[in-house]
Amino acid sequence: MKVFKFGGASVSSLERIKNTGEILGSFTEGNLLVVISAMGKTTNALEKVAEAFFAGRQDDALLLFEQVKKEHLKTAKYLLVTEYLACEARLKDFFTEVEWMLHDKPVRAFDYYYDQVVCAGELLSTAIMSHYLTETGIENTWIDVRDIFRTDNNFRDAKIDWDYSLSQVRMHVLPALSGRMVITQGFIGATDENESTTLGREGSDYTAAVFANMLNAESQTIWKDVPSVMNADPRKFPEAQPIHELNYREVIEMAYYGAQVIHPKTIKPLQNKGIPLYVKCFLDPSLPGTVISNQRLKSLPPIIVLKENQVLLELSTLDYSFAGDEHLAQLYRLFDTLKVRPNLTQNGAIGVLCVLDDHPEKIEKLALDASGIFDVTVSRGLSLLTIRHYDEATEKRLTTGKKSWLKQQTAETLQVLIGEQAGA
Repeated sequence: MKVFKFGGASVSSLERIKNTGEILGSFTEGNLLVVISAMGKTTNALEKVAEAFFAGRQDDALLLFEQVKKEHLKTAKYLLVTEYLACEARLKDFFTEVEWMLHDKPVRAFDYYYDQVVCAGELLSTAIMSHYLTETGIENTWIDVRDIFRTDNNFRDAKIDWDYSLSQVRMHVLPALSGRMVITQGFIGATDENESTTLGREGSDYTAAVFANMLNAESQTIWKDVPSVMNADPRKFPEAQPIHELNYREVIEMAYYGAQVIHPKTIKPLQNKGIPLYVKCFLDPSLPGTVISNQRLKSLPPIIVLKENQVLLELSTLDYSFAGDEHLAQLYRLFDTLKVRPNLTQNGAIGVLCVLDDHPEKIEKLALDASGIFDVTVSRGLSLLTIRHYDEATEKRLTTGKKSWLKQQTAETLQVLIGEQAGA
């Protein structure tokens, strides 16, 4: 039994839905559980619906949702013939679920309404995909993941109740897999009061990993629009090269430093049971892609991560006393209060250097609050360069002509905070 996950790009157009259908149809042996995200930019559109509703702009929210409805009905109409009416009925059930709420007035926190609206994206895309597969002769069972994954009520970042969810997997998903294929949603779940929740960042990949763990899957495959995991972002580094083998630890390290690869929370359920993760290209399934497993790696090329829009906070004690534990404890309490995490820190005798993502409102509040403890200097417009498995040539190539503001290195990882040279 295998688990597949398809992101929104793989179902963003009629051609890509058909392409995804061809990929699924080509796997004729064994069983598949398929997790599918919302189509294209649907999540962004639904976020605007939730924002308008919460702001009291009910008519705007309904109008924005009408556009989402029309797009999905149009997709179903052009894609389906014999299955269209059945699909339309299912889509309208999901539309009603959202509209019922939009005709009310908000009385709860925004995150609650966000989840009730945004979860529709995955439900709509999987309904269309399931009916398309049926129409093309591919046997499948559609399952509402909200009936399977029980979560807490921490809306927008809900935690799965593993014991209850596992019992639901055994009761409902395993029997459905006696057929050829199960189609379900990523990113969403539900509380014990049947209120929809979302699982936070990279929730669809995580959903697939949880299913793989609970089903003791042979493997999990994430289908993306890139040929494989690369050693750098090809949009920033045209010389980026594919990496065909990685291990769990390396992927977690890459993600920690900011690489847009696989989120660490996706890795853990797979690592716990030694389930390999494949990253494959849905545009060309014949490409080898990348396999991520427990295997030891002989060697890797330098892996480059560049985080732009960074800010450096230089913090010095007000009376030139040592920057001791109490100073640092106060600083980290500020980080916690503002929900910011430094990407790099360096402690000195009388001060601390902190590198953070430049969210202006948070940085200004942090600098203001920290000024009661430290003298504060803020420098903006910087970039944090991280090179895993660095070598001198790569460091020189990427830092020549740049001003180095801060540098840290271990045996495996080099980090340099860089900015433009004065007068450059």
